[in-house]
Amino acid sequence: MCGIVGAIAKRDVVPILLEGLRKLEYRGYDSAGIAVVNGSLHRVRSVGRVASLAQMASERRVSGNLGIAHTRWATHGAPSERNAHPHVSDDGLAVVHNGIIENHEAMRERLSGLGYAFVSDTDTEVVAHLVHYHYKATDDLCLATHRAVAELVGAYAIAVVSQKDPKRMVVARKGAPLLLGLGEGENFCASDASALLQVTRRIVYLEEGDVVDLNLDSYRIIDGSGKEVRRPVHESTLSADAVELGPYRHYMQKEIYEQPGAVAATLEMVTGASTVVPELFGADARQVLNEVDAVTIIACGTSYHAGMVARYWLESVAGLACNVEIASEYRYRTTVPNPNALIIVISQSGETADTIAALHHARSLGQLRTLAICNVPESALVRNTALRFLTRAGPEIGVASTKAFTTQLAALFLLTLVLAKLRGRLDEQGEREHLTALRHLPAAINNVLELEPAIARWAGHFSGKQHALFLGRGVHYPIALEGALKLKEISYIHAEAYPAGELKHGPLALVDNDMPVVAIAPNDVLLEKLKSNLQEVRARGGVLYVFADADSHVPESEGVHILRLPENRGYVSPILHVVPLQLLAYHAALARGTDVDKPRNLAKSVTVE
Repeated sequence: MCGIVGAIAKRDVVPILLEGLRKLEYRGYDSAGIAVVNGSLHRVRSVGRVASLAQMASERRVSGNLGIAHTRWATHGAPSERNAHPHVSDDGLAVVHNGIIENHEAMRERLSGLGYAFVSDTDTEVVAHLVHYHYKATDDLCLATHRAVAELVGAYAIAVVSQKDPKRMVVARKGAPLLLGLGEGENFCASDASALLQVTRRIVYLEEGDVVDLNLDSYRIIDGSGKEVRRPVHESTLSADAVELGPYRHYMQKEIYEQPGAVAATLEMVTGASTVVPELFGADARQVLNEVDAVTIIACGTSYHAGMVARYWLESVAGLACNVEIASEYRYRTTVPNPNALIIVISQSGETADTIAALHHARSLGQLRTLAICNVPESALVRNTALRFLTRAGPEIGVASTKAFTTQLAALFLLTLVLAKLRGRLDEQGEREHLTALRHLPAAINNVLELEPAIARWAGHFSGKQHALFLGRGVHYPIALEGALKLKEISYIHAEAYPAGELKHGPLALVDNDMPVVAIAPNDVLLEKLKSNLQEVRARGGVLYVFADADSHVPESEGVHILRLPENRGYVSPILHVVPLQLLAYHAALARGTDVDKPRNLAKSVTVE
């Protein structure tokens, strides 16, 4: 959940490192640091954002041709200068690290016994001292790093430099993302390609266990077994403009407004098609999907909510039993594996540690029919599944996920249609109707975005509140969960979501005039039931904020505020109804003055358990 940038060049690398950190700040932002080699090792660290680090580096006139930099999301040790990376050992050796070293306590005890002094609370400091220990014995930084990582248990992406070897950097990864950027007479590493667009588009994605000896004009990759290997070079198609804020106040606002285009791009393969085909999910998809008799969806956070929506679709449209699992729980409980189940793993980054671990667990149980729905083509998740579908949301910088969610839902509905067709549950007319609804989604989302001024006025009512309740029924219950998650993430208003029918089984005790109740009221078969639930709220003095379809016939009255979405899109209605909830959270956060894109205690890519 931290961000790493490294550079070796004939020019001063400090501006490159700092700009890279700015692009990676979404991965963690409680402290930052930089270390460069210029005769000797020079290190600058600060608590807070990259801007503070940049100011300190400028004041101290730090420069060099070799350097590593890091932006941190704290795991071991509170945010402080002494816990900020890079961490150093003797003889000017420095390390930056993303991940968690699970055996750090035993390593710390051992290294302390060897005379190493620890000055931080982090697990990372053991890496610096362990590499140095092997460096003394081998006088080879690459070999020392290879031997050190062989002793580490856990997840890591690391970059190592030493003042004794000023034209060399060594990097390694296992369970955390790290890639190389190739330049002309200069080379780089980073956690994310966006950090390197300023200097190169030639990217090498590293595999599990890789250790890389990186020099000015060459690099050598050694795999976990110690064998020298080659990895393909990719030309990044990521646009620099895609990671710029542009005219928007925040990345979250930008990404909410990018949803029509992101959904259109995700569905591009069926835009002009008259039918759906299994091959949308991979060359072997027809055979794999024909063999499945159930579905298990594994994900975390917002992606988990997407999976919950998909369960309703898969069971009602495709007729397949579907179970949805929280990734961090799935691998630690005893389950009954089904070798014929399709295991779907969902992640925006494709590097979510819990989801990757759950995938490996599912495969270890003999469940080999696997599908990744992901936004990053070269991510670990995509590389480890039999089938894959790439959402085309583009970079998502705001910590609170928006366009990743709606594109995941679009992909999952497309999968539902494919499975329904393979099982003989989708006739030609139904297929045409569903495809028409999908093609219309971008325009429909644009229409919903026009409600923003009215939603902003509603958000003003939330600014002084400490609690909120979200209600939904059926396929819109997971949307209520997602709305509550968005509100609590960025406004820090405590929010919970319930199926509306559960009100009388406990949550109704919380309802009063100080707790706004948000309800999702599409015009579906459960609308009349929902209206009764809303009356239960009003009878207890609760104030309702209802997002209804244009034809829902939910009347506005005292204490009942209504916003009507322009149209009802049937099965894909959840994709439309989540957009106003995103806007409500965004404007409530604005009204409360919180940091929208970088909410406290959170990071974008959760690459540690």
